[in-house]
Amino acid sequence: MSRKVDKLLISVSIALVVIVVGALYLQPEQSQVVASLIFGKLTTWFGSVVLLFTFLGVLLLTFVATSKYGRIRLGNEQPEYSNFKWVSMMIACGLGSATVYWAFIEWAYYIQTPGLGIEANSQKAFEMSLPYNMFHWGVSAWTLYALVGLPICYHLYVRKNTGLSLSAIVSSITGIKQSGVLGRIIDVVFIFICFGGLSITLGVSVPLVNNVLSNVLGIEPTFMMNIILILIISVVYSLSSYVGLQKGMSNIANLTTKLALVLCVGILILGPTTFIIANTTNSLGLMIQNFVQMSLFTDPIGKSGFPQSWTIFYWLYWITYAPFTGIFIAKVSKGRTLRSVIINTLVSGSAGCFLFFGIIGSLTIERHLTGLVDVVGMLGAGQDNAAIISVLQTLPLSSGFMILFCAISVLFLATTLDGAAFTMASTATPKLQENEEPHPVHRLFWCVMLALVPLTMIFIGANLDTIKTSAIITGVPIVFIMMIMIIGWVKWMVKDFGDVPSDQIPEVCASGAKETKREKL
Repeated sequence: MSRKVDKLLISVSIALVVIVVGALYLQPEQSQVVASLIFGKLTTWFGSVVLLFTFLGVLLLTFVATSKYGRIRLGNEQPEYSNFKWVSMMIACGLGSATVYWAFIEWAYYIQTPGLGIEANSQKAFEMSLPYNMFHWGVSAWTLYALVGLPICYHLYVRKNTGLSLSAIVSSITGIKQSGVLGRIIDVVFIFICFGGLSITLGVSVPLVNNVLSNVLGIEPTFMMNIILILIISVVYSLSSYVGLQKGMSNIANLTTKLALVLCVGILILGPTTFIIANTTNSLGLMIQNFVQMSLFTDPIGKSGFPQSWTIFYWLYWITYAPFTGIFIAKVSKGRTLRSVIINTLVSGSAGCFLFFGIIGSLTIERHLTGLVDVVGMLGAGQDNAAIISVLQTLPLSSGFMILFCAISVLFLATTLDGAAFTMASTATPKLQENEEPHPVHRLFWCVMLALVPLTMIFIGANLDTIKTSAIITGVPIVFIMMIMIIGWVKWMVKDFGDVPSDQIPEVCASGAKETKREKL
């Protein structure tokens, strides 16, 4: 295993995080105002760019998957993981426990502020709430992950370049020096957005798990329980990270996926089965029918602010996760074809979300429509966690469902943070080879840091929304870095395999006969 560590990158990245957390503590209100102002300007100026980039990305990946280039194999070895473990790890790393929260509650946000010019609180608003939920967690979102993962896959396994980081692939494409100023900035931004995105995930998910668990035990949720939960999650993902992907994360992701399926099947059987099936089917149809309009909806006439507050916000949020999830996708996809990676990422990831959100979202919609739980009203009153607990309490064996809910949330968090620690260690390990992993102690270091930052923020009472907004702001420059990666990747494929007949591509990949043509662009 490689034991080289980029100490300068680690020091600068940690210093930046400390400065931001310090600003949140010393000037909390001013920090939030500045971050929100910058975010508002960026979504106005670059909103259409983000929407077009994501939509064109879906078209590009569809073309690659269905063309001869989809047959390109990523290395000569057999895949390291079974299909189920491979799918499970990608879903577990890419989603996290926030998925469980939003599956229950997101549709309710769209009732009073619906998109596509729909009247608030109308029947149409209810009908389109779950389709929009599916859209924001579906093909377009997973496309953003794949648009980072596939260029890195090609860079590492086909071009045989070294380095598992954004700066490494940008260096291979453009010729800039990876250890130069631009390369350093790219990697520092990457590590910062990892801290930002994952800190808010812990900050939001842990109190929810605390409330649900406290309800089961019949006790009052406390700050100390938040601390204990974060420490438990930290121990789980730190041990998983230390023992490596094969023995650690792959098994936890496998267990998490199976538990999520148990939760869905249990709700489907013991909940309003007929309504869940009918509403999920109807919502899927409406999402597919309105996909293009949803993808490019900017609302320049109505100026409702919905695209900026939701779709553009979501795409930038997914983009903040895309670098570390993309690097992780690359690491676990050796031996696969480009076609199989695209299908797995877009189809498997989206299908998992459609099932999860369809079943759980339909349950909460039915509970609201029948008057059992006023989900929309409770959400408007800021009682989102209480609404989720109330919905779970309407199920038979509610305590069992709540315990299962907590277990899935904790394991989702552990696998997401495990994947993040791996990719951050990979970024700070120069010239990492395709068959190497960062040193276990190095991965453990990032595990500790990922736990300390949210613990510190909760302790000082910092506004978690500010660091979330700050991280999403950095998603805009990441879009342009992704553009460079995608253009370079396409040029590589055309140069390497443009003159190779489709039926000969597997043979060429196996023999490495095209190696001599793979000079830097």
